[in-house]
Amino acid sequence: MFDQSERMQALTSAIFTQVDDMRKTEIAAGKDVITLSIGSPDMAPAPHIVKALKDSVDCCFNYGYTLSKGVPDLLSAIAGWYNTKFGVKLNPETEIHSLIGSQDGLAHISLCLINPGDVVLIPDPGYPIFSAGPLIAGAELYKMPLTPENNYLPDLAAIDETILKRAKIMILNYPNNPLAATAPRSFLEQVVAFAKRYNILVCYDFAYSDLVFDDYRPDSFLSIPGAKDIAIEFNSLSKTYNMAGCRVGYVVGNAHIISLLGRLKSNFDYGIFYPLQQAAIAALTGSQNCVAETAAAYQRRRDIIVDGFSEIGWVADRPKASMYVWAPVPTKQSSYDFTVSLLKNTGVAVIPGSAFGACGEGYVRIALVQPEQRLSEAVTRIRKWLKP
Repeated sequence: MFDQSERMQALTSAIFTQVDDMRKTEIAAGKDVITLSIGSPDMAPAPHIVKALKDSVDCCFNYGYTLSKGVPDLLSAIAGWYNTKFGVKLNPETEIHSLIGSQDGLAHISLCLINPGDVVLIPDPGYPIFSAGPLIAGAELYKMPLTPENNYLPDLAAIDETILKRAKIMILNYPNNPLAATAPRSFLEQVVAFAKRYNILVCYDFAYSDLVFDDYRPDSFLSIPGAKDIAIEFNSLSKTYNMAGCRVGYVVGNAHIISLLGRLKSNFDYGIFYPLQQAAIAALTGSQNCVAETAAAYQRRRDIIVDGFSEIGWVADRPKASMYVWAPVPTKQSSYDFTVSLLKNTGVAVIPGSAFGACGEGYVRIALVQPEQRLSEAVTRIRKWLKP
C-alpha cells in the first residue's frame, strides 16, 4: 500500500462524492431522480459555435500541439469581448492567457506566489478549488465569512493585521457560486484600495458574468481604476456559452502575474485543442443572442424554484445572477441530513451547504440545470413531502 502525500490529506471531495453515490444508488433502484446537484449546463452551444468546431475538426492539420498561451485570434477575441462588454482594454500579448477551464488557473495560481507560511484569504462558503489550490501550494487559509447580515460580502475590516501582513492572495467570486450573491461596484472599489494597502493579489472568479437577470449587469473587477495593478480575473466559456465540457477559459489582468502563470503552465500542458479554440473564437465574436437566451432560460428556471418554494413556505432569496438558488434548510436537520432526506423522499438531488465551508451549514445549493418541466416536477414532489 502506498501512503498519500501530506498535501493530499487536506483535500477532500467527500460530500460531493457521497451525494453523487447516493444519487446513483437511487437511480439504480429505479427511482426517477431530478439532478440539481452538479452545476453542469444542460443546454447546448449555439449552432454557429458547433459549426466552427465541426469545421475545424474536419481539418487534419489541426491535431498538433498548441501554444499554452492560446492562438493569437483567440487572445484578440477575448480582448475585444472584454472591451465591448466591460470597457476594459487588454493587451492580448501580455494581459491574457488561455486556460483549460478557469479552474485550471485557480488551481495553479498559488503555486506561482505562495511560500510556506504565506496566507491566502478565501471566501466561506466558497467553491472548493478556492481552498484546494492554495493548500496544494502549502498556503495557510484564512476563511472570510460570507453572511446574509453582510450581504454575503467579506468584512475586510475584521481581518487581523497579523494575518494581512502574511497574506499574498485574496480570492473573490461574484456573481457567486454557491451563494448566487452579487457585489456592488462600491465594494470592488474598497477591495482595490485594500489590496494595494497590503500588497495582496486579488484573484477574481468572474465565471458567471453573463448569467444575469432582471437587467442586472455586474462589473468586471478590472473595470475598477487601479485594479490591474493588483488583480487578475478568471473567466470561462463554460456557463456563458454552454461549453463546460470543452474546458475553455482564460485569465486576464496584471501582466507580471499572467507571465508567471504562463511559465508554470508551460511546464504542465500544451494548451487547448485547436478546434476548441476556434469554437471559442466563434462564441466570443459571433452573435450574442444565444447568451441572452441562456440567461433568460435560467431566469425562468429561477422563478419556478423561488416562487414554487415560496408557495409552500420555503423562502429563498431571488438571485440576480448565476445558475443557482441558495436556500435555507426548511427543516430542523443539518444541511447534509436534509439533502439525504430530500433525495430519498422526493428523488431531488441538491448539494448541502456544508460542502462549501462551515458558513454554508444550514443551506443547500440548488443548480438550475434541468428543463422547466422538471423543475416544476421537483417543486411538486417537495410540496407533497413537506406539506403532505
